[in-house]
Amino acid sequence: MKKILLVLLAIAILIGVVAFYFFREREDAREIVLFGNVDVRQVDIGFRVAGQVKELLFEEGDLVCPGQLMARVDRTPYDSQLLQAQAQAESIRANLANAEILLKRRQELIHEEGVSQEDVDDALSNRNVLKANLDAAEANVQVAKDNLVYTEAFAPTEGIILTRIREPGTVVNPSDPVYTLSVSSPVWIRAFVSEPDLGRVFFGMEAKIYTDTPHAPVYTGRIGFISPVAEFTPKTVQTTQLRTDLVYRLRIYVDNPDGILKQGMPVTVRLHDDQHVN
Repeated sequence: MKKILLVLLAIAILIGVVAFYFFREREDAREIVLFGNVDVRQVDIGFRVAGQVKELLFEEGDLVCPGQLMARVDRTPYDSQLLQAQAQAESIRANLANAEILLKRRQELIHEEGVSQEDVDDALSNRNVLKANLDAAEANVQVAKDNLVYTEAFAPTEGIILTRIREPGTVVNPSDPVYTLSVSSPVWIRAFVSEPDLGRVFFGMEAKIYTDTPHAPVYTGRIGFISPVAEFTPKTVQTTQLRTDLVYRLRIYVDNPDGILKQGMPVTVRLHDDQHVN
């Protein structure tokens, strides 16, 4: 009796092992495993006007928020330019007011034959020229005001200062970078899928993101971009396929609430093709 029970137990164990490997292989067959990195995205921060750097408010490694003031250049020359443009506009405005009065008088006197038609035409032309000059002067005032605004540089997005390139006192030209900002949100994962698996992925497909950090949480993302152009596997990507295989680049948008995902970090992406296309 004991022998029969042992045989039955052995058979049950064997069936269990076979079933375990069978279903695990089926599960693995539905899963696509990709290898990639957190995309490196950087922004060079500079000024839209030339000037002498007056103040840099952050150091390397500091976190900045969107719209936060990062640096200033000396605004003294631009204050003077604004005052000059405003004075010129006021002068033209005064001349235009006098030209309007003179034109009105000429138009009244023409009916009494006190002036010639040529005098009226000259007065009208002078008025029109001054009006055009005033429009140009007011535009110069607006340009001067814009230049004052451009003496300050603001963070375009949330990020971390990678490099502080300049120091106060440096004279910079327009667009010369003073900081390099690493964009921290949103997080993009760059991965590559082989051509045979391309038909199994779709926009909005959920992805699980794993890092090499022990006990790190699993992150959730979704595919937001599938390249329509095939390319050879990049050398930096580790796959089980030959590097000459054609692959398609994916971009996966990931939630990163704890900030653990850093740019350039290698990650493993797992996709399940039992999801449904919406």
